[in-house]
Amino acid sequence: MKKLFDSRKYYYFWLPVLGWAIIIFLFSSYQTPTASEIRWQDFIVKKTFHLIEYAIFTTLSYRALKESGVEKKKAGMYSVIITLLYGATDEFHQTFTAGRDGKIRDVIIDTAGGLIAIYGIWKLLPKAPRKLKSWAKKLQII
Repeated sequence: MKKLFDSRKYYYFWLPVLGWAIIIFLFSSYQTPTASEIRWQDFIVKKTFHLIEYAIFTTLSYRALKESGVEKKKAGMYSVIITLLYGATDEFHQTFTAGRDGKIRDVIIDTAGGLIAIYGIWKLLPKAPRKLKSWAKKLQII
């Protein structure tokens, strides 16, 4: 009976990580439309999206690692490493997609999103308003 519970817990925490990785992969598989007339705004929007999507990926990875029994600090470190590696493989994947190319700059931005997420979980959430902390606890982030 315990093994069944453990496998359900495993799926409950790791399937969202896998699902989000698939979403990132699918976004990376689309050919990029032509850049807008205001190129710097287009750049800012895309890079902000990179930060956000990888911050979510890191948060989901952190939650899964922590709930799998990994100590919080190690879970934070491992989730950022997972984000770095997944970001690198995603950029490599983009080299095979028409109209796209892989950039080290994007891996750095992806990793920065992960670092920001962990900083937020460790430093900002504990000081957040009670409602936000309650929400994070329900989602088992903290």
